[in-house]
Amino acid sequence: MMFREVSRFWLASLALMVVAGCTSSPRAPAPVETRGSSPKVSAPAAVPAAEAVKVMPGAENAGKPGYYTVQRGDTLTRIALDHGQTWRDLVSWNSLANANLIEVGQVLRVAPPGASVEAGGVVVQPIGGTAPVATPTKPAPAPPTAPVAHDEGLGFAWPASGSVIAGFDEAKNKGLDIAGNAGDPVLAAADGQVVYAGAGLRGYGNLIILKHNNTFLTAYAHNQALLVKEDQKVRKGQKIAEMGKTDADRVKLHFEIRRQGKPVDPAKYLSAR
Repeated sequence: MMFREVSRFWLASLALMVVAGCTSSPRAPAPVETRGSSPKVSAPAAVPAAEAVKVMPGAENAGKPGYYTVQRGDTLTRIALDHGQTWRDLVSWNSLANANLIEVGQVLRVAPPGASVEAGGVVVQPIGGTAPVATPTKPAPAPPTAPVAHDEGLGFAWPASGSVIAGFDEAKNKGLDIAGNAGDPVLAAADGQVVYAGAGLRGYGNLIILKHNNTFLTAYAHNQALLVKEDQKVRKGQKIAEMGKTDADRVKLHFEIRRQGKPVDPAKYLSAR
């Protein structure tokens, strides 16, 4: 009897322990440590701020008469020649630290400071203090015969004695090509000052540019030897170079007359032979 009651007691106690175990909250699983570096999650790329547009020197003058916006392939010498100025003047007027460093989009002054500039052209003061001369947008057509009289008394002479092998063509040939032999003399067409002597202008070879006044320049290209230096003053008929074929397919002199930087037909300005 006693044994039966003890057994019942232990069985009841065991049943209570089983019930209590079933009703208790389950334990959380132990943390699992992963060995090695965990993969890194890249932060989202920052959205780049809008790049500031570079303001080119002189941009405030773009499009104004008397100013020029640099294009791809330009050189200061080319710009000066096309506007009837010297590259040294452009350096001075634009406060350029290096004449060889100009940028596409840069705006350069190509008219003298203080000059009266109009949409139709630049009004300049010729050497000698005479009244200002206005350059029209479209030059008046020249008479079909005889040299143009409006050469301001310069009386341009032929720079070489050979025959003309290529005439003036505003689109294809900006001057006259004159035949000759290597070493033949190249002569100054009028009194003036050397504003360029070198080979830095593509297509012209060894080149000399003379400035005669504030209106006219002359250019002498493809020489084999240059006999004058920049800033040197020369007289009409003076030998300034020897004919050659630098940057050309044959020996010849390419000769240009530029009025306010614009090529004009030399045959209409040169004296009769």
